[in-house]
Formats: sequence, C-alpha cells, structure tokens
Amino acid sequence: MQVVDPTLAEMGKNLNEAMKMLEDSQRKVEEENEKKYARKDIPGPLQGSGQDMVSILQLVQNLMHGEEEEESSQAYRLQNVGEQGHMALLGHSLAAYISVLDKERLRKLTTRILSDTTLWLCRLFRYENGSAYYHEDDREGLLKICRLVIHTCYEDYTVEGFNVLCTKQPVIYISSAARTGLGQALCNQLGLPLSCMCRVPCNTMFGSQHQMDVALLDRLIKDDVECGKLPLLLVANAGTPGAGHTDKLGRLKELCEQYNMWLHVEGVNLATLALGYVSSSVLAATKCDSMTLTLGSWLGLPAVPAVTLYKHEDPSLSLVAGLTSSQPVEKLRALPLWLSLQYLGHDGIVERIKHASQLSQRLLENLKNLDFIKTSVEDELSSPVVVFKFFQKYLNRDLTPHAAQTSAIQHPVISNEGHIYDTFNQWLGDQLAQMVPASGIDVVELEDEGTCVRFSPLMTSAVLGTEIQDVDQLVDCLKMKIPVLTSTLQLREEFEQEVRRTVGLLYIEDLSWPGLGVVRYSYHSDEKNNDNQEKELEKINTELLKKLNELESDLTFSLGPEFGGQKNCVYIGMVTEDLDVSELVETIAATGREIEENSRLLENMTEVVRKGIQEAQLQLQKANEERLLEEGLLRQIPVVGSVLNWFSPFQASPKGRTFNLTAGSLESTESTYVSKAQGTGITPPPTPTSSLTKQKHLGQKIFKRSLRNSDAFSETSSVSHCDDMEKMDQRSPTLSPGQEQRPLEPEKTELLPKVVPQATNKDTEDIQSSKSLNDCTSVEEQGSQR
Repeated sequence: MQVVDPTLAEMGKNLNEAMKMLEDSQRKVEEENEKKYARKDIPGPLQGSGQDMVSILQLVQNLMHGEEEEESSQAYRLQNVGEQGHMALLGHSLAAYISVLDKERLRKLTTRILSDTTLWLCRLFRYENGSAYYHEDDREGLLKICRLVIHTCYEDYTVEGFNVLCTKQPVIYISSAARTGLGQALCNQLGLPLSCMCRVPCNTMFGSQHQMDVALLDRLIKDDVECGKLPLLLVANAGTPGAGHTDKLGRLKELCEQYNMWLHVEGVNLATLALGYVSSSVLAATKCDSMTLTLGSWLGLPAVPAVTLYKHEDPSLSLVAGLTSSQPVEKLRALPLWLSLQYLGHDGIVERIKHASQLSQRLLENLKNLDFIKTSVEDELSSPVVVFKFFQKYLNRDLTPHAAQTSAIQHPVISNEGHIYDTFNQWLGDQLAQMVPASGIDVVELEDEGTCVRFSPLMTSAVLGTEIQDVDQLVDCLKMKIPVLTSTLQLREEFEQEVRRTVGLLYIEDLSWPGLGVVRYSYHSDEKNNDNQEKELEKINTELLKKLNELESDLTFSLGPEFGGQKNCVYIGMVTEDLDVSELVETIAATGREIEENSRLLENMTEVVRKGIQEAQLQLQKANEERLLEEGLLRQIPVVGSVLNWFSPFQASPKGRTFNLTAGSLESTESTYVSKAQGTGITPPPTPTSSLTKQKHLGQKIFKRSLRNSDAFSETSSVSHCDDMEKMDQRSPTLSPGQEQRPLEPEKTELLPKVVPQATNKDTEDIQSSKSLNDCTSVEEQGSQR
C-alpha cells in the first residue's frame, strides 16, 4: 500500500478537476506533448515508477559477465573472489549500515575496529608500535607521508605555506626502478616543481641492475645539501614493480639517519614479513619510517583498502597531514579488513602468502633446467617474483666458445638483435597467458633487459586460484614454444637472404613482427600513375595471401598487425625447424608471378575484345551499306519493297565473321560453313605454373623437409622419385590444357555482345582455361528479309 502526502493528494485532485474542464482535443494534445517530452529527456530506466529489484540485479549480472564468449573466464575469476572475500564484501555493506548509528555508539565502534586492525597488522608484519592509515589509492599513503614530513621539517609551513619552501627547496629521492609516474604524481599533488624530484639510478657495474646505487645516492644528497636544498624523503623498494628486486634497505636506513631523512618502503616482497623465515634484505624494512601494504591482492580480498604503517610521535601533525581523521565514518574504511583478518586467521594469512612463494620457487626450479631461458632473480631462495626471457646467445649452444666465435664470424649476428628478442618475448608472454590463464603471466619492460615474462603469484594467485599443476602446465607450454622460437630465429636470416636474391620479391624489415619475416611481391609496371600501381600492388598481394592460405601447410600467413604494420605485405608467423625456406620463397615468387601474368592476360584480352567489337561494328555497318546497294532503293520503300520482294524475292548469301582471341583479329566464316566444323586455330601457350604442384610424400605437408640435416635420401633416389611421380602424372586421366580443345557445337555460336562484363581473378582463370576450347566466336551478318 502506497502512502501519499495529504497536501500532494489535494494538489493532484485539483489538477485532475482542472484538466477535465479543458476540451478533449486540447487535453489529448497536451498529454501527447508531455509523453514526448518524457521519452526524449528522461533516460529509459528512470521512466515510470521505477524497476523491481530482480530486473536491476539482472542488468548488473549482464554487465558483469559481458559477452557470452567471456562468461567462462569471468565466472572463474568471480568464483575465486567470492570464496575468499565474502567477509570483505560483507564489511562494505556493514560499514554503510553502521554509519547511521548515533554518534556515541559510532565513535566507540570505529575506535575499536581501528585499534584492533592496526594492532593485528603491526604484529603480522613485524612493525611494532606503528600507526596505520587506510586508503583506497595505493599512492595516497605515500602522499600523506610526504605532507607529514613537510610539516615536520618546516615548522612554519602551516602558517607561511609555500613561502617557507623557497628558503630551502625540499628534495624527494625515488629509484629509477620505481613505478612509472610516481614522482610526477607526488609533485602534482603536493604542489611542488618537478625539480624537487630526484631519480636515483640503479647499479650498472656492481651488484644488481635493479637495486638503488647507494654510493651515487650519497653523492647526490651531498650535492643537494651544498646547494642549499633540504633532503626530505627517500622511497625504497622491497620488490621493484618490474622484477621484484629489493634495495639495500639496511644501508639506505643508515644513510637516511645520517642526513635526517624519512625512509618509506613499498613493494610486493613486504608480504613475506608475515612468514616464519624472512630474508635479511626484506627484514630490514621493519626499521623503516613507513611502509605501504596492499593486502587485497596478496590475500585475494576484493575492494579492501591499502594500509600505510608509519611511526610518528606527534599526533597533531598526523591529523594535519591527513593520516588520522576525527570523522568516525572515515574510520570505517578498516571494517572490511577487520572482518577478513578474523575470518582468515593467522594460519590462513600465512598459508596464502606461503603458497604464492612456493609457486614461484616451483617455476624457478623448472626454469633452471631449460635451455635458451634466462632468469632475472636477485635472491633465488626467497623472491616471490620470477622474471625470465627467451635468449639464444649463439646459433648453436653445443659449440665451444671458440667454435661459437668462429660460427658467429661465418654467420653474422642478426642486426637489431635486442628488438627481435623483445618481439619474440612479447609473443611468448602472450601465448603463455592464453594457454594457461590461471597462471597470471604478464609481460614487463625492464630498462636494462628489455621485454621479459613475469610470474608474480603474490599479486594474482589468490584471485585466480593458481595451483601447482598450473605451474607445471606453464612449464610444459614453455617447453613446447622454445623449439618454435629457436627455429624461427635461426631461419629468419636465411629467409631474408633467400628473399633478397629472388627476383620479384621484396624483403620488408619489421622488427615488431614475431615470426619468420615479411615479404612483398613487387609489381613491375611501366605506368607512371602511382595510384594505379598501388592499387595493382594491393590486388596482387591480397590474392597472393589468399592463395598461400589455401595451401595445406602449418604456416600462418596474414596481413600483419592491425596497427603499425606495413601495407600490401604478407606476414609469415612462427615456423618449425623442418621448414624448407627455399621452397617457401620459390612458391611465393611463383604464385606472385602467376597472379601477375593472369592479371595482365586479362587486361590484354579485355583490350583486344574491345577493339574487336569496335572493328566488328564498323564491318557490320559497312556490310549494311553494301546490302542497300545490292537490293536497290525501291526495295527500301515500305509498300513498294514488300510488293517487289513478293514478285521477285532477293536472295543474299550469308556472310559471317569470327573473332580469333589468339590472333586478336576478325576472320571470315566461309571455311566454317564449307567444312561444317570450326577450326581449332593456334594452340595457346601453357599457363605458367609454380612449385605448388611439387609432389610430397604421403601425409607430408607442403614446405616440409623429409629429414632435416640427414643423408637418408640420396640425390639419385630423389630424382627417381620425381621421375616416378611424373610417370604417374602421364598415366593420370587429367588432360593438359592443350588436350582439352574440342569443336564448338553449332547452336553455341552467338553474336558478340556489345558490352564486355568486368572480369575478376576467377574470370581470368576461366578465360585462360577455355582459350583452347573456343578460340573463335562467330559474328554473323544476318540480312533482314522483308
């Protein structure tokens, strides 16, 4: 039952009475205008009295799952989130409900929740006597810490503002391996110029290439102090965003104490602080001034806030910096985490982090036994992040260093090797992610090592439900892809050389293409119109791609990437070691020539037919004039001509013409009427063929070598095998183009059409195959007898 306000009900009653007083036609017009206005300006879901809960939830479900083909993967991801995050989802609902309590109860409840969660996190991650700030954006905690340090170092900052910063410019130091855009985001939010941000390079000669160079940092700080600047804060990494490396936190803490700087640590390796055994490099993070924890991804909890733990003695400055709030509602941010930590317990939290570390160690142990795989791990015993890449130092890893050097001299190293390896590793990472989606594999760009494949189960396993069997499947897929990568890399240079020495083909160097290479069939034309040449080139290469894809081979031919690829080219994908490169290139060239010759033949034939039709029309006109002279003027008069033809019929001998496609000329049909048979004319030249007709062993696909680098088949046996195949072809009932000629039936002889239809590539083949069947098309001159 709907409750209506009395005042609104009275107003509605008066409005209805007023409307009844109007004329019916006027009322209908106004109602229609009102309906049109509502349909036009009010969105559909808001029209009417609203929708029921079932319809709204159905709409949300459709938006979550998207297209039908994506339902399986999305349902799998949501299922794992639901199993591990029910309490976190419940916490968001409870936070909204608790916010309507009275102020005193709300204050007591939020204080209890905040204090419990902070104490639990400090005990779990070995950070004693710390305070906590809960925030949605994982960069917001560092931003508030920077404001706290500014208020601490500049006593008059609350009153003077940015004026006090002009006396001593603050400097924030960030590693060059930190997150992209972190320094710029901090400067923008703090209102500082970019000159206040100093990027510290990583080691290039000694130690890890992803760790901050402590000696260089010391010199940078000394230079800034001498210039009158104030070193403010240092952001270090316990697990870099790319490779998961940890900075020398112990030495960095000593350096910060020397210059009275604040040390903030962030990174995925901080999760291992909850384990029983922690490496000394990560354990040093417990001595830092602040750290940021992202528990949502580590434990698979949806929409829980990130936490920044910090140590500071002045609560008033924390309040000014925004690290604490007097609003009880803001303290409810910790409620989902408060519920989730109790639900999981200490054992559940440790088990999830430990499981992710075991997955990394399992993968790392298997990668050590694989050739052509290079790992980039700082501490193999404790690193939860595994970064690897495909790398082939020499063409033959079995060679000794001296032999490999000699081989490298004889076979020069592929130019732009780094770009090619980046492309191949990008392809490898995409393939592994598609084949094993539960692994959470992704591709990263490292400054010194280029494109690499990364496995970081701490960030993905809790959500994706990664298990040991997924890691084993990932290793199996990697073993399957390595031979393809090595063979493609080895045959890539051979393919380039074969294409460059083949007439009619042009090699296109595209370093971003993961495959054998890119080739273009070059169209030879004397025309000066570049647009026509470009269209013809596109037509030939498109038809070439179509013909190659029709072959029974294991290769993939495509137009290349959707964006950034070369036009009018054929892109060849990954290949195996038994590929016959010379046969492949020969087939591409022969197929291109065949398509080009067919295209030219069609153009020439079309021009010949057009000229023949014009000549036939002129001869028909001339024959009509001769007929008028023979019949006389009287026979052309309607009445007189009919009477004259009745008394004295005029007998005209039929004269015909045939159009010879081979000679391109008109000929008389007198011999045809005398012999009652149509001549065959000149036999046309055979159609050019390519290596597509090359016979293969039974069950063997095209472009495959019988036995690679083997002498099992001698040259004599190969020749005899080819002779046998030729004999089988001769015994085959299939007729050659020259044997398919036969005289046309009389009733099939027709007049030449006045309009030549536009021919396609298929028409070219039809015309070429039917040249020997019908060399001549009759053009008869029929006299009208009236």
